Amino acid sequence: MFRLTAKQLILLKTVFHLVGLLPLVLLVFSVMAGRAGGDPVQYIIHFTGIGALNALVATLLISPVAKAFKLGFLMQTRRLVGLYVFAYASLHIAAFFSLDLLFAWELLLSEVVKRPYILVGAVAYLIVTALAITSFKALMRKMGRRWQTLHNGVYLVALLAPIHFYWSVKSEIIEPSLYLLGLSLLLLWRLPNWHKKRQTRPVDIITKEPRV
Repeated sequence: MFRLTAKQLILLKTVFHLVGLLPLVLLVFSVMAGRAGGDPVQYIIHFTGIGALNALVATLLISPVAKAFKLGFLMQTRRLVGLYVFAYASLHIAAFFSLDLLFAWELLLSEVVKRPYILVGAVAYLIVTALAITSFKALMRKMGRRWQTLHNGVYLVALLAPIHFYWSVKSEIIEPSLYLLGLSLLLLWRLPNWHKKRQTRPVDIITKEPRV
């Protein structure tokens, strides 16, 4: 299996950071240049939500791609990519709360109750937040087997996130349908490995790098 030196791994992670951050730079320039469409607020909310979905897809792809093509070094990037899921999801929530609801907490609570897609998205975000908080090695060791149970929640996020997207749109359902189909197929692809992992040592699914 192909391996990278420490310097090469740092370079690879730098490239991943650039891939994760460049869309945000483009978003800022688009908004400042007036190229965010007729409703910049919805453009920002949609953009960050898509970013979270793309990062989620990338995270779930790393393990099967690494095994299929014997690129073991990719496994050391899963925590980094997984944290971008949390980063984009946080920006998505922050944009909705600040730009759309104008920091009205009482309105946020009523929206969660009235609109099922917001509740689904909130549940997915809480799970992603828990995965990000517990991505540190010290917490993993402290939690023991409970850590693995918690991090299996990424599979639930992979279903809830595209459902949230699908329910949030009123007419253009092609894009959310593609995400829902793609993530469902990706979960089916990973299913045999998931069953196998349950019978072996704990490993990370979204944010933890593999043990050495």
